[in-house]
Amino acid sequence: MIRVRFAPSPTGNLHIGGARTALFNWLYAKANNGSFILRIEDTDKARSRKEYLDEILQSLKWLGLNWDEIYYQSQRFDIYQEYANKLLKEKKAYSVSPQASSPVKTNAIIFKVTPQRMKIKDLIHGDIEFDTSVIKDQVLIKSDGMPTYNFACVVDDATMGITHVIRGDDHISNTPKQVLLYQVLGFKIPEFAHLPLILAKAGGRLSKRTGATAISEFRRLGFLPHALVNYLLLLSWSPGGGRELIDIEAAAKIFDINNVNKTAAIFDLDKLNWINNQYIKDTSAEKLTDLLIPMLKKRFPQTESYCLDRQRLEGLIKLYQGRINTLGDFLDWADFFFLDEINIEPEAAKKYLKADLSKEFSLFLEGLEKLEPFGVVVIETEFRKLIAELGISSRELIHPLRVALTGKTIGPGLFDVIYYLGKEKTKQRLKRWSKGVRDAL
Repeated sequence: MIRVRFAPSPTGNLHIGGARTALFNWLYAKANNGSFILRIEDTDKARSRKEYLDEILQSLKWLGLNWDEIYYQSQRFDIYQEYANKLLKEKKAYSVSPQASSPVKTNAIIFKVTPQRMKIKDLIHGDIEFDTSVIKDQVLIKSDGMPTYNFACVVDDATMGITHVIRGDDHISNTPKQVLLYQVLGFKIPEFAHLPLILAKAGGRLSKRTGATAISEFRRLGFLPHALVNYLLLLSWSPGGGRELIDIEAAAKIFDINNVNKTAAIFDLDKLNWINNQYIKDTSAEKLTDLLIPMLKKRFPQTESYCLDRQRLEGLIKLYQGRINTLGDFLDWADFFFLDEINIEPEAAKKYLKADLSKEFSLFLEGLEKLEPFGVVVIETEFRKLIAELGISSRELIHPLRVALTGKTIGPGLFDVIYYLGKEKTKQRLKRWSKGVRDAL
């Protein structure tokens, strides 16, 4: 039975690279009716944090990468010590006393490396050859009693029955060190597959500015989990046929680790935004509303009553659904609906609100006041009637109205804006321009 593992360390948040590794392990397990094991490598007591562990677990669940079994290395020290002692008894390892100045008095246990040439078949890169003569004797148990990474990793993979080790290219250098330990311990060597690195679009490693962002941050920004998973899939793998949109369950049916690209993947935020936009378009307004209400309450706590007007909020979200790349875009672009006081873009005010339009705004408000019921069609009819009476073009009034009501030059149709703002907010914002606000610009 296929058994794979993802082994994060709770010394930091789950980022794009780790999430892709977890995803490809999960996919390989599901594609082969295997098991996906989560192993928390928390032996570094000084740097491990519960908040990081919580973030990793929550992010994996949010992405839909549920595990079949979970283990913690910090609960397995006796197992590591047992195997280290076995090598000591067999004269395949030796102990070294700590320095006199060391506060710890436990002997370190070190494995004696026997030089050899080895060839490892990598499921992605093909055969890789190593000369272990360049590898120094390996510490198995440090003088503080903690197992080293490579030793704990080998013992865990073997005792957990891991059949395939799928991890990043940065671990290729660890592979010969671990194979030596598999050999000396008499363990079956698993198959290896090393995923290519993920690079920034401009080249070089990812940074926070170029995409090395925690998965929890992508969630906070309003990316949908299925969209992010879809994008992670495309980092080194393709479903074929020029297809770019595919859900995780469909991918699991056709995923083959042998088809992963050998070359580095490029993280492209524009592509991720496009994919997320496609998923937002395909999500019901009802579901988007469920996701947005907590975000709205956090950003605009004073407007909770608006969030509770479910039907009205769903209608407003539909106005933006085809335009936004993230749910966070909705909060930014539609903020004027939820704010009592709006900020006017300086350039927009200079261009559209320098002229005295208090008369036109007042006449428009008089017309709106009479409208019952208050709807998009009758608002537009009233507007068309007014500009005909004033003998002006629609653009002479429509742009100033938009800026005065929203503070922005672009957005949904003006008449939709007025409807969703409602009579009272529309009156409040337009009346300001009859009270000298214009002169203060």
